[in-house]
Amino acid sequence: MFNVNKLSNFVAKRSEFANVVKNGKATEEESAKAYEEMMDALGSDLTDYIDNKMKLVEAAPINDGMTNEEREFFNAIANGDLSHGTKQEVVLPETTVDEIFEDMVKEHPFLQIIGLKNAGLRLKFLKSDAQGIAVWGKVYSDIKGQLTATFDETDATQSKLTAFVAIPNDVLEYGANWIKTYVSTQIQEAFANALESAFITGDGNDKPIGLTRDVHTGVSVTSGAYPDKTATGKLTFADAATSAKELAGVIKALSKKENGKSFVARGKAVLLVEPGTSLDIEAAMTVQNVNGQWVYALPYGISIVESEYVPTGKLIAFVPERYDAYVAGNVTIKEYDQALAIEDGRLYTAKRFAYGKAKDNTAALVYTVDTSKASASASQNS
Repeated sequence: MFNVNKLSNFVAKRSEFANVVKNGKATEEESAKAYEEMMDALGSDLTDYIDNKMKLVEAAPINDGMTNEEREFFNAIANGDLSHGTKQEVVLPETTVDEIFEDMVKEHPFLQIIGLKNAGLRLKFLKSDAQGIAVWGKVYSDIKGQLTATFDETDATQSKLTAFVAIPNDVLEYGANWIKTYVSTQIQEAFANALESAFITGDGNDKPIGLTRDVHTGVSVTSGAYPDKTATGKLTFADAATSAKELAGVIKALSKKENGKSFVARGKAVLLVEPGTSLDIEAAMTVQNVNGQWVYALPYGISIVESEYVPTGKLIAFVPERYDAYVAGNVTIKEYDQALAIEDGRLYTAKRFAYGKAKDNTAALVYTVDTSKASASASQNS
């Protein structure tokens, strides 16, 4: 699948959508309008892309690489008989779903680093918390220590994720291969942006519980919505020495579970920042060696990933293995009610299920960030 970041109108509208939703001040109508504009831009850019490709190949036969099941499925869309006129939900071919998932994770670094998993039809977690001690003793002596574990089997509360897929008649005329490209890309980006936003700031009300949400034991949940975390502290990245000290504090804070037990966060922690902030951090942590080479390195095995959905002025420090992120179930699509269908085309809905929640409240921490001193320091060193 091609790189959607080359679709300029879509990229611009995606940024607008992120700005609308990431700080939690937009109304549901404003968020919906921004999302609709983003997907409209994607559809328009995709149509132009396919039109240009068709002009180049002049509809010459191509090796589309599709399975027989995929070819039959997307030809059925072209012919208007996907569900044989019943308007029932139809399952997308498994090979197409796997491809969408792989491309979605590849094109969205956050989804890759959070460890998004493609699960089965039903999610169930077996949680354990080891307790007890191991005791040294002579061989064949009585057992003096006992290791115990408390296990808790929990059904995950999944949220339904629905996306609209609009297919213009022009694309329907181009055949199964291009219809697959068009449908798969729309589903991929609709799901990816919704998931990324939810895994970061989702309030848990019919959506995943994001990294920025307070999930401590006994937290007050209002109308299904989890409250925002209180900022753990402030990071400035004023210079290399200050940054090292600040980041040491971050790792220490991540190294204690909510129940007080120790956890090795060193080498596993990720800093999630909005685009641009990573450059300020890099400026603070870059030094020139005796050979005149500029060397950049973060201490304590920390890595950085950017997302447009990180709230402005915030940094989220988290350990990916301590956050559960899943998509589950088949991807089903259904032709939408004709009364609301788009002009000169067809409208479908695509549905899947998702789950996201931190294992406890210290799996992720939110910091305020003021990199003005880091920028000033970088300017002075240049």
